[in-house]
Amino acid sequence: MSIRTISPAEAMKKMEAGAMLVDIRGRDEHARERVPQARNVPLDQLSSDHLEGETVLFHCKSGMRTQNAAAQLQACAGDRECYIVDGGLGAWEKAGLPVVKDKSAPMEMQRQVMIAAGTLVLIGTLLSLLVAPAFIYLAIFVGAGLTFAGITGFCGMAMLLAKMPWNRTAHA
Repeated sequence: MSIRTISPAEAMKKMEAGAMLVDIRGRDEHARERVPQARNVPLDQLSSDHLEGETVLFHCKSGMRTQNAAAQLQACAGDRECYIVDGGLGAWEKAGLPVVKDKSAPMEMQRQVMIAAGTLVLIGTLLSLLVAPAFIYLAIFVGAGLTFAGITGFCGMAMLLAKMPWNRTAHA
Protein backbone atom coordinates (compact mmCIF):
# COMPACT_ATOMS: atom_id res chain seq x y z
CA MET A 1 0.00 0.00 0.00
CA SER A 2 1.47 3.37 -0.95
CA ILE A 3 1.20 6.58 1.01
CA ARG A 4 -1.40 9.01 -0.29
CA THR A 5 -2.02 12.72 0.19
CA ILE A 6 -5.28 14.00 1.66
CA SER A 7 -6.70 17.43 2.48
CA PRO A 8 -6.80 18.70 6.06
CA ALA A 9 -10.61 18.35 6.08
CA GLU A 10 -10.34 14.69 5.01
CA ALA A 11 -7.65 14.17 7.66
CA MET A 12 -9.94 15.58 10.35
CA LYS A 13 -12.69 13.14 9.31
CA LYS A 14 -10.24 10.24 9.54
CA MET A 15 -9.12 11.44 12.99
CA GLU A 16 -12.74 11.56 14.12
CA ALA A 17 -12.96 7.93 13.00
CA GLY A 18 -9.89 7.02 15.12
CA ALA A 19 -6.87 7.77 12.91
CA MET A 20 -3.64 8.86 14.59
CA LEU A 21 -2.11 12.21 13.52
CA VAL A 22 1.71 12.37 13.78
CA ASP A 23 3.59 15.67 13.62
CA ILE A 24 7.09 14.86 12.28
CA ARG A 25 8.53 18.32 13.03
CA GLY A 26 11.05 18.98 15.77
CA ARG A 27 9.91 19.35 19.37
CA ASP A 28 10.69 23.07 19.35
CA GLU A 29 8.46 23.62 16.31
CA HIS A 30 5.66 21.53 17.79
CA ALA A 31 5.82 23.40 21.11
CA ARG A 32 5.27 26.73 19.36
CA GLU A 33 2.41 25.72 17.05
CA ARG A 34 0.53 22.42 16.71
CA VAL A 35 -2.67 20.56 15.96
CA PRO A 36 -4.14 19.76 19.40
CA GLN A 37 -4.62 16.02 18.75
CA ALA A 38 -1.27 15.47 17.03
CA ARG A 39 1.43 13.31 18.59
CA ASN A 40 4.88 14.79 18.08
CA VAL A 41 7.48 12.29 16.89
CA PRO A 42 10.35 14.04 15.09
CA LEU A 43 11.20 12.42 11.77
CA ASP A 44 14.68 11.37 12.91
CA GLN A 45 13.13 9.47 15.86
CA LEU A 46 10.15 7.94 14.06
CA SER A 47 9.69 4.18 14.16
CA SER A 48 6.73 1.83 13.94
CA ASP A 49 6.81 1.59 17.76
CA HIS A 50 5.45 5.17 17.91
CA LEU A 51 2.41 4.41 15.77
CA GLU A 52 -0.97 3.15 16.93
CA GLY A 53 -4.16 2.09 15.21
CA GLU A 54 -4.98 1.07 11.68
CA THR A 55 -4.72 4.52 10.08
CA VAL A 56 -1.87 7.01 10.48
CA LEU A 57 -1.72 10.58 9.18
CA PHE A 58 1.56 12.50 8.94
CA HIS A 59 2.06 16.24 8.81
CA CYS A 60 4.78 18.87 9.02
CA LYS A 61 4.76 22.66 8.61
CA SER A 62 4.19 22.99 4.85
CA GLY A 63 4.01 19.43 3.56
CA MET A 64 7.53 19.45 2.08
CA ARG A 65 9.21 17.33 4.76
CA THR A 66 6.46 14.74 4.67
CA GLN A 67 6.57 14.56 0.87
CA ASN A 68 10.37 14.26 0.89
CA ALA A 69 10.20 11.51 3.54
CA ALA A 70 7.23 9.65 2.04
CA ALA A 71 9.15 6.39 1.59
CA GLN A 72 10.41 6.49 5.20
CA LEU A 73 6.93 7.28 6.52
CA GLN A 74 5.41 4.43 4.52
CA ALA A 75 8.08 2.04 5.81
CA CYS A 76 7.35 3.06 9.43
CA ALA A 77 3.62 2.67 8.91
CA GLY A 78 4.03 -0.86 7.58
CA ASP A 79 0.66 -2.40 6.73
CA ARG A 80 -1.30 0.49 8.21
CA GLU A 81 -3.31 2.77 5.99
CA CYS A 82 -1.28 6.00 5.92
CA TYR A 83 -1.62 9.48 4.51
CA ILE A 84 0.24 12.76 4.26
CA VAL A 85 -1.75 15.88 5.12
CA ASP A 86 -1.46 18.06 2.01
CA GLY A 87 0.02 21.47 2.83
CA GLY A 88 0.85 20.50 6.42
CA LEU A 89 0.05 22.71 9.38
CA GLY A 90 -0.26 25.81 7.19
CA ALA A 91 -3.07 24.26 5.14
CA TRP A 92 -4.64 22.86 8.32
CA GLU A 93 -4.90 26.35 9.79
CA LYS A 94 -6.01 27.87 6.48
CA ALA A 95 -8.86 25.31 6.39
CA GLY A 96 -10.08 26.75 9.70
CA LEU A 97 -9.21 23.63 11.70
CA PRO A 98 -8.01 23.96 15.31
CA VAL A 99 -4.39 24.97 15.93
CA VAL A 100 -2.75 25.68 19.29
CA LYS A 101 -0.21 28.52 19.27
CA ASP A 102 2.14 29.20 22.16
CA LYS A 103 3.99 32.43 21.44
CA SER A 104 5.80 32.08 24.77
CA ALA A 105 7.58 28.95 23.47
CA PRO A 106 11.01 29.66 22.00
CA MET A 107 11.30 30.19 18.27
CA GLU A 108 12.41 27.11 16.30
CA MET A 109 16.16 26.53 16.61
CA GLN A 110 16.70 26.54 12.85
CA ARG A 111 15.12 29.99 12.60
CA GLN A 112 17.23 31.23 15.51
CA VAL A 113 20.39 30.02 13.76
CA MET A 114 19.38 31.67 10.48
CA ILE A 115 18.63 34.98 12.22
CA ALA A 116 21.89 34.94 14.21
CA ALA A 117 24.03 33.87 11.24
CA GLY A 118 22.41 36.36 8.87
CA THR A 119 22.82 39.17 11.39
CA LEU A 120 26.49 38.35 11.98
CA VAL A 121 27.22 38.18 8.23
CA LEU A 122 25.42 41.49 7.68
CA ILE A 123 27.25 43.19 10.57
CA GLY A 124 30.63 41.81 9.48
CA THR A 125 30.10 42.94 5.90
CA LEU A 126 28.88 46.42 6.84
CA LEU A 127 31.69 46.91 9.34
CA SER A 128 34.23 45.82 6.71
CA LEU A 129 32.87 48.46 4.33
CA LEU A 130 32.39 51.27 6.86
CA VAL A 131 35.00 50.74 9.60
CA ALA A 132 37.85 48.39 8.73
CA PRO A 133 38.29 45.76 5.99
CA ALA A 134 39.35 43.14 8.59
CA PHE A 135 35.72 42.84 9.78
CA ILE A 136 35.04 40.76 6.65
CA TYR A 137 36.58 37.85 8.58
CA LEU A 138 33.46 37.78 10.77
CA ALA A 139 31.32 37.09 7.72
CA ILE A 140 33.84 34.52 6.45
CA PHE A 141 33.92 32.77 9.86
CA VAL A 142 30.12 32.50 9.99
CA GLY A 143 29.96 31.26 6.39
CA ALA A 144 32.59 28.62 7.13
CA GLY A 145 30.69 27.57 10.26
CA LEU A 146 27.45 27.15 8.31
CA THR A 147 29.24 25.14 5.63
CA PHE A 148 30.79 22.91 8.32
CA ALA A 149 27.37 22.45 9.94
CA GLY A 150 25.84 21.47 6.63
CA ILE A 151 28.55 18.91 5.90
CA THR A 152 28.85 17.36 9.36
CA GLY A 153 25.45 17.92 10.94
CA PHE A 154 27.15 19.62 13.93
CA CYS A 155 26.10 23.24 14.45
CA GLY A 156 28.05 25.06 17.15
CA MET A 157 25.78 28.09 16.85
CA ALA A 158 22.69 25.96 17.56
CA MET A 159 24.41 24.47 20.60
CA LEU A 160 25.27 27.96 21.84
CA LEU A 161 21.75 29.27 21.20
CA ALA A 162 20.24 26.27 23.01
CA LYS A 163 22.00 27.47 26.18
CA MET A 164 20.45 30.93 26.01
CA PRO A 165 17.93 31.73 28.76
CA TRP A 166 14.94 31.88 26.42
CA ASN A 167 15.62 28.31 25.24
CA ARG A 168 16.32 26.64 28.59
CA THR A 169 12.69 25.82 29.38
CA ALA A 170 12.16 24.16 25.98
CA HIS A 171 15.22 21.92 26.36
CA ALA A 172 15.13 21.27 30.10
